[in-house]
Amino acid sequence: RILSQYNVGAQTARTPNTEWHNEDVLEIHPFDAENRGISSGDRVSLQSRSGQTSLRAVITERVQPGVVYTTFHHARTGANVVTTDYSDWATNCPEYKVTAVQVARTSELSPWQQDELQREQFLRRIERSESHAAG
Repeated sequence: RILSQYNVGAQTARTPNTEWHNEDVLEIHPFDAENRGISSGDRVSLQSRSGQTSLRAVITERVQPGVVYTTFHHARTGANVVTTDYSDWATNCPEYKVTAVQVARTSELSPWQQDELQREQFLRRIERSESHAAG
């Protein structure tokens, strides 16, 4: 987690905190980024057995080689689509922090992100039509 946001942002996403953290990014170690041809700012695909999403990469030594990190505060990222349904045997807490993933440079949104973008655009057209009709 990061200090400026809490969970999926139901409370914090409507505050000025979004200026500090306006998107989820994938933190990746320089060694791993170089091996994959990834530069800071590139869109990357994050894929597991459970799902796929894409987000912008940030190269940093804050993570160890072989480890990536992202947050899950923005719905457009949908980082939790890559997590599994497995949970800890003792506490039943989801195993969000132990998901095996593949990372690759991409130029596209994931299929579900493309669908979500089309849905948002459709809803905006409906809202504009309704406001013109009411005006």
